Amino acid sequence: MWSTTMACRRFINLYILVLFVGCSSPEELLQIHRGQALGTTYIVQYQGNALRYAQNQKTIDSLFEVINQSLSTYRPHSDISKINNGEENVVVDSHFKTVFHKATQVWQASDGFFDPTVGSLANAYGFGPQRPLAILGASQRDSLLALTGWDKINLTQDDRIEKKSKGIQMDFNAIAKGYMVDVIGSHLTQVGYVNFLIEIGGELLASGSNPKTKQAWKVAIDDPQQGIERTFKTVLPLKNEALATSGNYRKFRIDSLTGVKYVHSLNPHTGLPVQSKILSASVRAPNCMTADAYATALMVLPLEKGQALITQDPELAAYWVLAQASDTTVIQSNNW
Repeated sequence: MWSTTMACRRFINLYILVLFVGCSSPEELLQIHRGQALGTTYIVQYQGNALRYAQNQKTIDSLFEVINQSLSTYRPHSDISKINNGEENVVVDSHFKTVFHKATQVWQASDGFFDPTVGSLANAYGFGPQRPLAILGASQRDSLLALTGWDKINLTQDDRIEKKSKGIQMDFNAIAKGYMVDVIGSHLTQVGYVNFLIEIGGELLASGSNPKTKQAWKVAIDDPQQGIERTFKTVLPLKNEALATSGNYRKFRIDSLTGVKYVHSLNPHTGLPVQSKILSASVRAPNCMTADAYATALMVLPLEKGQALITQDPELAAYWVLAQASDTTVIQSNNW
């Protein structure tokens, strides 16, 4: 349900390692909700009484519906689609405002490398599904750069969006799934659940502990060079924090004439695809929306700039997988 943007990062590169056995007390049962939403799969697990299962599923479904109506670019009558189509009197909701403000924060912190207005560039390059790769000329790229830039959009005091050009397109794909994870987590916390793990398309939020092990939930990060069998670079505990991973190793195009690999991460300053040794970047943060946005930013930022960005914020930790000649290497922040 979400379009491809700057990071084109919607593959599941996190694998949840959760074992389940039945418990004798209804209050100790691990309830599991699975489904498809936002163009991907989700799984919500929590320790609680099965009597509330149906009501919780109904609430989860309604939350997905609300977020879709606000932020889905695949819905022609959603708020963001109306704004992208030039409607000027759309009053956005609290979800839109929350995501907008976080996008602004990360855009500023990343020196503009995280930018939700690169959708026009991504579409022009043909980074959508089953589309041929296009090589843009300088004049075409410059015209699209005129429609790129988060500083060309403003959220007014009466909750409307002002754009310097009607052609500017917003796309929150690189942050919305993480935000949806947080919304579900907030609901579970409000109704009294302590131990839960939420995953949407590889974005994760963990609270409390795994009811079976009585320890932190365990998750793993994929090895980008894995073969037929799935292998992992690392397994790590996750407790009362979020984890998101972005990567390019499954989503790229190769120019048949030059052999150059064009990844789906676009530099919003130059309009050029990023050619980088960074195969994936994972970020731990207090909430999943923040982790989601920064993981995207790290795929576009030069490695040194990305490391400096993470170091300056004590609430963030990062883990990079880099390509080598025939293998991969790992770099992690000091607090990972």
